[in-house]
Amino acid sequence: MSALDGIADTTASVSHRDEMLALMEVQRRAFLADGPPDAATRRNRIDRLVSLMVDNADALVDALVQDFGSKSRLGTVSTEIVGCIAQIEHTRSNIPKWMRESKLLRVGRALGIRAEVVPSPLGVVGIIGPWNFPVQLVIVPAVAAFAAGNRVMIKMSEVTAATAELMKTLAAQYFDPAELAVVTGDATAAADFSTLPFDHLLFTGSPGIGKLVQRAASDNLVPVTLELGGKNPVVVAPDADIRRSASRIALGRMVNGGQVCVCPDYVFVPKGQIDAFVTHAKDTLAAAFPSVVDDPEYPASVNQANFDRVIGLIEDARLHGARVETVVPQGEDLPDPESRKIPPTIVRDVDDRMRIAHEEIFGPVLVVKPYDQLSEVVDHVNARPSPLVTYWFGPDRADFREYLRYTRSGGVARNEFGLHMLPAAAPFGGVGNSGMGAYHGKAGFDTFSHRRTVVGSDLPFSVTTSSAVQPFSRAARAIAAITIRSARRRTRRRLGGDGRLVSASVPTTSDLR
Repeated sequence: MSALDGIADTTASVSHRDEMLALMEVQRRAFLADGPPDAATRRNRIDRLVSLMVDNADALVDALVQDFGSKSRLGTVSTEIVGCIAQIEHTRSNIPKWMRESKLLRVGRALGIRAEVVPSPLGVVGIIGPWNFPVQLVIVPAVAAFAAGNRVMIKMSEVTAATAELMKTLAAQYFDPAELAVVTGDATAAADFSTLPFDHLLFTGSPGIGKLVQRAASDNLVPVTLELGGKNPVVVAPDADIRRSASRIALGRMVNGGQVCVCPDYVFVPKGQIDAFVTHAKDTLAAAFPSVVDDPEYPASVNQANFDRVIGLIEDARLHGARVETVVPQGEDLPDPESRKIPPTIVRDVDDRMRIAHEEIFGPVLVVKPYDQLSEVVDHVNARPSPLVTYWFGPDRADFREYLRYTRSGGVARNEFGLHMLPAAAPFGGVGNSGMGAYHGKAGFDTFSHRRTVVGSDLPFSVTTSSAVQPFSRAARAIAAITIRSARRRTRRRLGGDGRLVSASVPTTSDLR
């Protein structure tokens, strides 16, 4: 019998907050009644989620192609399904180890004090998915939430409606809604979803919407993980292979038609090599895409709004003096509003008057900028919101390490697109404007867990109370005095004085550059 018996039509498309709240309460009651699940139950839920995905891979790809209008089937199955299987298997295999409590104060055990930290599931986790990878980016966080022992509710993006409806139908076939429920509906439903009193909420999308989600969640003090985007910079080092760098960066920009939060957005190239870089990039793009309009696998903009937005960025840059170079197959008229296809585009001579200098592009457009000194690049990157990833093309030498030291980003990849996401154990997340919190691997397990400290004493005398409330014993007074004197001597010895900020030996920020 379903745990939702008695709640009418809650497995249908849910768009009203009261219905979503009722569904969430069913999951919470089931969670409280059953208690934290064992490792076998968690693995079983993950296995069913993987089965949902791989058993229906063709149908999911069909739905995604329908939503985009034009999209590579092989590229879709690679990024949406194949690409996350190793990550899921890593999580599944480590569940028993991650569930173990951590022992503290081991010496104290012989004296009658037991201390441990127990990873505990939070309860009901909400996941708001994006439209650019609407399968992978709800499946992977759901796996992490299951691994930690939680129940899961997913709000699919309304932009990819066919995929959302299919995921809702499939979820009902593989899960009791008290374990996993998929919610569909328009932007109003997504807004309502973010106001629910979840035990944790994960959102993947733009920084602008992320701010609204966090604001809504704050009314219920719901902790949030925000996986956002931003303008990801690329640096081509002076000693990099310019042909190989140009080729990889150009193709990295074209993944999913540039509609990827970790795509290269703008690239710094040594001033003397910029013409060679652009030539090699254009040659690579022309060879990769001999046709655009008639190629059913060339990714289209997901909808008219995104098509118009990207075209608007290009035209605004052109209007303000940028050099716009498109790679258009012979005989084709692009961009094409009917198919929503934009040709691979390179934009040079960009300045801060242009919208493209500030807005995440999220399309098949790459900005190329010259530089003379690495300090110019560092200053430019640091003057802007922290990106989700920064790329470096060139050897791992002193200049690369200097760039790492003086810039900030969610992740770093060298010589390859998205390479920082390859290790299954590596956390994935942004910083500042590109997000907060992380998942993938143990980071995901920890995100959806509460590390609960449990300490007990079997001693016949008080350990803490006697030092915190009167009557105070002579021993308590002596211990306090001795502890302070010892700490004073120790810190003065380390600081070489009394610790006040008067010593010339104290470093300043200018000393670090």
